[in-house]
Amino acid sequence: MTPEEYFNRQIQLWGPKVQQSLQSKKIAIIGAGGLGSTLAMALGTSGIGEIHIVDFDTISYHNIHRQIAFTLADEGKSKAKTVVSLIQSKNPFVKAVAFDMLFKDFKEIENTYDLILDATDNLPVRGEIDRYAKEVETPWIYASVEEFNGQVCFFDKADFQVFNISDHKPGGITAPIVMYIGSLQANLALRYLAGLSAVKDKLYYLYFNDEGELITQKFGMPRIIA
Repeated sequence: MTPEEYFNRQIQLWGPKVQQSLQSKKIAIIGAGGLGSTLAMALGTSGIGEIHIVDFDTISYHNIHRQIAFTLADEGKSKAKTVVSLIQSKNPFVKAVAFDMLFKDFKEIENTYDLILDATDNLPVRGEIDRYAKEVETPWIYASVEEFNGQVCFFDKADFQVFNISDHKPGGITAPIVMYIGSLQANLALRYLAGLSAVKDKLYYLYFNDEGELITQKFGMPRIIA
């Protein structure tokens, strides 16, 4: 099997040069739960050359309904290592590396990336990701989900700290919205890495209204004031 055979449908979309350019890209996915599972499966088979998966946690039974990278046989295993194993089983043309640690320890390694993807469920850690990304001048894509709702934002110059004014406690969650939002996040990432247009610093908020209609709202995010 050759890369041309494996990535045939993407090559039909944007040509061999763009596909080859992805091989030089390196990304970090912070979190290997629901969003991280979706991102790993979507981007792990896209042609990106190197993917780092960061998560300190292990798999629990209550995770599996929405974390599509895992099976019941994975209970108790490292999330990061299990996701990396799945990526490698599906794509022989990617280097996938597991970092079984907290983000605060991971950032001290001082790796460099073309893009960072937030797949955490923790507001303070997202704040850490934002500060780190700005320090190393690397764009990052935020996503969060709750109940039937979700939001995504490609952060570049905008100030993530506006989220810190809220002490909202998350409620329950459905599996499909996790995959839906993770797929939107992955699409933004892939467009950016492929050199296509991808709007930055705009928050997309998706929810169902009382009539069951899917609503998408867009908000410009405030820029950092120097």
